[in-house]
Amino acid sequence: MIELKNVSFQYSGSKRGVANIDLMIKDGECVVFTGKSGCGKTTITRLVNGLAPKYYKGTKTGNIYIAGENIDKMQSYDIGEVVGSIFQDPQRQFFSSELEGEIAFGCENYGFSKFDIQSRTKSAIHKMRLENIGNVSLDLLSSGEKQRTAVASVYAMHPPVFVFDEPTANLDKAGISQMKNILAELKKSGYTLLIAEHRISWIGGLADRYLYMENGHIQKQYSALEFSTINTRERISKGIRCTVDTPFTEMPTPSPTDNIVIRAEKVSLEKNKKQILKDVNIFVNEKSITAITGSNGVGKTSLALILSGLEKLKKGNIYLHGERAGCRKLRKDVYYCSNDTGIQFFTESVSKELFLGTECSIKNLEKAKKLLKSIQLYDHKDSHPASLSGGQKQRLAVCCALLSSKKILILDEPTSGLDAENMFLIAKALKNTIKQGKTILVITHDEEFMNACCECRINMDEIWK
Repeated sequence: MIELKNVSFQYSGSKRGVANIDLMIKDGECVVFTGKSGCGKTTITRLVNGLAPKYYKGTKTGNIYIAGENIDKMQSYDIGEVVGSIFQDPQRQFFSSELEGEIAFGCENYGFSKFDIQSRTKSAIHKMRLENIGNVSLDLLSSGEKQRTAVASVYAMHPPVFVFDEPTANLDKAGISQMKNILAELKKSGYTLLIAEHRISWIGGLADRYLYMENGHIQKQYSALEFSTINTRERISKGIRCTVDTPFTEMPTPSPTDNIVIRAEKVSLEKNKKQILKDVNIFVNEKSITAITGSNGVGKTSLALILSGLEKLKKGNIYLHGERAGCRKLRKDVYYCSNDTGIQFFTESVSKELFLGTECSIKNLEKAKKLLKSIQLYDHKDSHPASLSGGQKQRLAVCCALLSSKKILILDEPTSGLDAENMFLIAKALKNTIKQGKTILVITHDEEFMNACCECRINMDEIWK
């Protein structure tokens, strides 16, 4: 059993946190925390697994008990034995460069026998269907493959409590379905599951309770049945993503026009004997929003890095406005917004970050002000980027792209970790940017987002057929 008694926490140098949390979670229960970005979902998970305040500095009051023991009196080592954590950004919890070593790491740390380590590692790899990438460097895995690897590394430890922070943020539909099946098996086996999530369509039939959070407080608890009856208007106002599975959107592929802004011709990429891309041919029309979709590992991000000049091309050609372009030209004209917001920020405030590499003119100042207000970040203009929530960081990264002077923008999973309201705000901001003469490519699994703003789709799965 997990019990939080009058727990409050405020991050150092920030107004974010949670307040007066009283909560009891039974053994074997699946509880989902949901609400708008910055509401406190992730903070709850960090308190339960002991990362706050030890690693995420701040002021904590109240007590948290796991199996009757106050975690304040437990060492991190002991907490890790009973609470396994899977983060939204799995790369940050890796300690090894290869799959088996990463999964075995925790077991080795806790002194399991060699036979037990091998058995647990093999079982976890099979459970997460990772056999086909066993010899591939973790750096070369897709976001979805990294997420499955992170789950496998925790699963190998068999902790009684699993904590998930936006576990499906970067997963394709097959990966989401697989994740649900795995969590269903865990629950059936008696494990306790705590999930912080915006995209809750996949959780139906799994969650016992939904806890809606707002401004650091648990505002309301819903049973699974009560949650399923929330109407669309209320759902969006609460930041909750679609409660039912969004079907594959029938969206046309781009039709050639006289204004093709960027074109890839017979692009191939191979790393460590793994074929990432092979003879890919695509084009994107000017002043459009084009979705690039496909299964995890199909090469979407790799293609984006090539198009933006961040990955050296050895086979094939890239053309800008009909002229062949090398890496230098592409880096000059194409803005790439990574799906890892942790590597994108370099200054000490939101405002300064926006103008990093962009002229700080009166016109751009007004534009930045309007943009920040439109996506509800203006109140954080003087905040350090590190103090923002995951969703706020995601919105800031998109803002930096939209304010850029570059005419071609590539956004990699721009709605990862975003609530419903902010997803729609981003969609609106992208459509407004198109009116200013820019061209946008979005790498995404988010069908709801595509329906909101994209005009056409390039399906990488079809290209690979």
